[in-house]
Amino acid sequence: MTENLHVHAFRDDALGDLDATGVAARIAAGEVSAREVVQAAIERAEAVQGVLNGVQTEDFERALEQSAAPRRGVFSGVPTILKDNVDLAGLPTGHGSAAFTPAPAPRNDDFVNQFLSTGAVPIGKSRLPEFGFSASTEYADADPVRNPWNPEYSAGASSGGSAALVAAGVLPFAHANDGGGSIRIPAAACGLVGLKPTRGRTVANSLDKSMPIRIVGQGVVTRSVRDSARFSAAAERYYRNPKLPPIRLVEGPGSTRLRVGLIVDSVTGVPTDDETRKAMQSTADLLDGLGHHVEEATLPVGKEFMRDFKLYWGFLSFALLTGGKRMFGPTFDAAKTDNLSRGLDAMYRKHMVETPRMLYRLQRTARIYARMFEKYDVVVSPTLSHTTPKLGYLSPAQDFETLLDRLVTYVAFTPINNASGGPAISLPLHQTSTGLPLAAHFSANHGDERTLLELAYELESARPWARIQDPS
Repeated sequence: MTENLHVHAFRDDALGDLDATGVAARIAAGEVSAREVVQAAIERAEAVQGVLNGVQTEDFERALEQSAAPRRGVFSGVPTILKDNVDLAGLPTGHGSAAFTPAPAPRNDDFVNQFLSTGAVPIGKSRLPEFGFSASTEYADADPVRNPWNPEYSAGASSGGSAALVAAGVLPFAHANDGGGSIRIPAAACGLVGLKPTRGRTVANSLDKSMPIRIVGQGVVTRSVRDSARFSAAAERYYRNPKLPPIRLVEGPGSTRLRVGLIVDSVTGVPTDDETRKAMQSTADLLDGLGHHVEEATLPVGKEFMRDFKLYWGFLSFALLTGGKRMFGPTFDAAKTDNLSRGLDAMYRKHMVETPRMLYRLQRTARIYARMFEKYDVVVSPTLSHTTPKLGYLSPAQDFETLLDRLVTYVAFTPINNASGGPAISLPLHQTSTGLPLAAHFSANHGDERTLLELAYELESARPWARIQDPS
């Protein structure tokens, strides 16, 4: 393992090293005030922002005002942050793009109201790559978000800003959303828990609803399973989809031994790297040792799935770039978007005649995905096909074809859950030879987040993940 290069903000203050559940309990018991913990989060953010660059927009003064009388909820008074692709009234929503100048949002997005019903206090907005398209929070003409485990490496994306801040101890938990892996990928890169919910589990924003295939799920990144479980239960109390089985509050491991399908290689045909393969074998051995039945499985989709998802990715860029002035205001200039956004748009224009067939095949993915769970309770795979890359490897400043090939290879395991709508959770069960987090990815049938959370509790207890504040 290399020398300790961690950049974190953990210190002896009102936040300590507690998760959101622990902080909320201290506030409720009167041991600390909400203002004290919000002030601590602000000071921590200021201490690491110059290196990690996780904060897009500060809202410190309003956060301190709100901390005087925070909303009631499971995380009442706990500081957090919202990703800069959702509307929080009074703050601009920039979507990670330099192509327009955003005005302050007049009202909260629907999901933001659901998120804030937990009682958490946002200190601002976190950074993301342009329109959330990339798997690394990097920019053509701005400093990247850096990984607190080693600032030479990517923090993942598109919720990279949120993940970096939570991993570094600035905040106990943060908002994230996931259109191709963007909760799970930064959770994997930064050593966090990242649960992508079933489609329809949380309230959808207007932009999400406008998609022909609703690939985006809203959620959080956390340092503990119990925080993810408590957020899920709290969100369900605000809104429960009657078409899905309830999750309810999951407070520990389940007793049922599970049938687990193990998938090591993705549909791209590019083999998973050696460190990740070894980690997956270790995951399988751990599950087997806990009494679960593990056997090799195969994904129910082939290379055509990634071609279709890539084209849908291009379709979304085409829609944003052509409708930018209507969506983002008169200052929008498509020529000022980055190389990835423009490249995806150009790629889609070349193949747009395939759109009806692509949409039909992606819509079928939900049924194909569900058939896996006639045989298995859970399917485990790597979250990513190789270990976290250094900054620059996925930079939008490079040649588009090279970047796209690298992105598709890297994120090949996560998009099937977005297209199908199935839930999945990334858990940082392992570390690389250089001390970076390395995650396993668990999928379940539609509506079965409860099984994922029960298993996550069991694995967290059996193999507690590394903490950034511990010595290497």
